[in-house]
Amino acid sequence: MSSQSTPVNGGPEPILLLLDPVARQVDGESVRIARDVLCGGTDVKVAHPESPSELDRLLSHRGRRRPVVIGSDLALQRVLQALYRQRELGADPVGVVPVGRPEEVAAARALGVPTEPVRAARAVLSGVARRLDLLVDDGGGVALGGVRITGAGVRRPGGRPGGWRSLWAKLAAAEQANALTSEAVDHSPRVRVEADGRLLADVHRPVRLVELTLPAAVPPAAGEGAGTTGAAAGVLEVVVRAPGAMVRARAASVSVVGRGFGYEADGHPVGPVRARTWTAHPGAWGLLLPAV
Repeated sequence: MSSQSTPVNGGPEPILLLLDPVARQVDGESVRIARDVLCGGTDVKVAHPESPSELDRLLSHRGRRRPVVIGSDLALQRVLQALYRQRELGADPVGVVPVGRPEEVAAARALGVPTEPVRAARAVLSGVARRLDLLVDDGGGVALGGVRITGAGVRRPGGRPGGWRSLWAKLAAAEQANALTSEAVDHSPRVRVEADGRLLADVHRPVRLVELTLPAAVPPAAGEGAGTTGAAAGVLEVVVRAPGAMVRARAASVSVVGRGFGYEADGHPVGPVRARTWTAHPGAWGLLLPAV
């Protein structure tokens, strides 16, 4: 994932701290430690959004406060999605303290966020704001790193009810309001895949996997003010696997059309839908990371 890094000037900015109640259930001690470090370093307003409208309201009325999430990749993804829809995604860098099971914080870890709560909180207070690419779809959804269509149907999120899990359930229901039912998903999907207009797969042949990822970024070296990139900004990598064949490509935009297919964005199930187009947005958002 391509990126650029810029120092955070002056002292720590005030924070809007968005707490995931599920994170408190999974590891309440890490949540408490991170909150104490943040509150000891700057002005913090703590919030516990319980609905999509409340999350939107909190973000739109945050003023000078930088959004900071304590929770999973999914919590971060939903905050970025709300900021994107408000056209505020690039206004301020976002901070995250990953709390959750290893598979639930894999994206944050891959982006370079420390998994230890004190180090992650200190990166929020005194780190660098690194610009990162983002996958955005034409339904208003976002993905930090990847999208997968496997033909395995749409898995529904499990876990404990309440808190942000209720928020995610409401958001998922809204995304699926005009879609097909899960029973209509073809478990060997026949989809048409185009990358910048180039045909990679057509409906006459089932596919086993369509995978979209943002190329990995190379972290900035010591003394560098801006991050270096491992690939050209604004492109995504596409892999299409079919029985006996595999196609790879790079493109700025990928479109998938079919009778009804579900997919996973950063491991979170979405759909089913009849069509989606994903576009790579270069340097769309900033993430606070430890200074090198």
